[in-house]
Formats: sequence, structure tokens, C-alpha cells
Amino acid sequence: MSQDQTQRSMNISVPSEVEVGTPADFVSVWHTPNAFLMDFIVLKKPPQTEVNEETGQRTARVDAVVSSRVRIPPEQVFPLIQALQAQGNMWLQETGRSTEPTNWLDAHHNANKDMNDPTDPTES
Repeated sequence: MSQDQTQRSMNISVPSEVEVGTPADFVSVWHTPNAFLMDFIVLKKPPQTEVNEETGQRTARVDAVVSSRVRIPPEQVFPLIQALQAQGNMWLQETGRSTEPTNWLDAHHNANKDMNDPTDPTES
């Protein structure tokens, strides 16, 4: 290491009141010009399928609440993406999986479809 480089060391502690973490069923990510935001969301109850009586259009209604909002500066979002990808790959290896888990919300929606529903434009 040259004299121009300074070694960095961080001591990070987690306060006991947040040590167990905050539950989240999924996350919504969005941005402003100055920050990236992650809304961690918890379902209030299982998704419900509703059918519009006039059109027959089926909609999966999800009642949820933001359990935590995290703001990070743009300079940190790309290292975060890399860290999440690395951890995801390690998790796949450790669990012996060869593919990513199915998005549970999409899986729930598809499981509740009536396969013989002639009003469903996705069925052929």
C-alpha cells in the first residue's frame, strides 16, 4: 500500500431494538434525483382475486403496508446491486438450487386462475 492510500476500517454495531430485523414480504424500489428508496412491504392479508362484474376482468388485490423505508445515496446503489447479486449467488449455491425462486406473488396469481375461464385473455 502506498503512502497516498489510507486503509479503511469500520466498526458497525446494530442497536438491540433493530437486531431482529423488520419483516417484509417484498420490496418496491424507486428513485428521486438525489436518492434511491426501498419500501419494504408486508401483506396485511393474503392476496384476494376480485372480478369486475361488468367486464369479467380479474384483479389480484393485495392489501399491504410499508414496514420500513430505506433511502440510500446514488453512490451506494451500484455497490448494493453487486452485493445483492453476490449474496443471491451464494444462497443458490448453499441451498443447492440451480434457479432463482419463483416470484411468490406471480405464483399466487397464476395458481388462482381458472384455467377454463373464457374471459381471461391470457388463456389460449
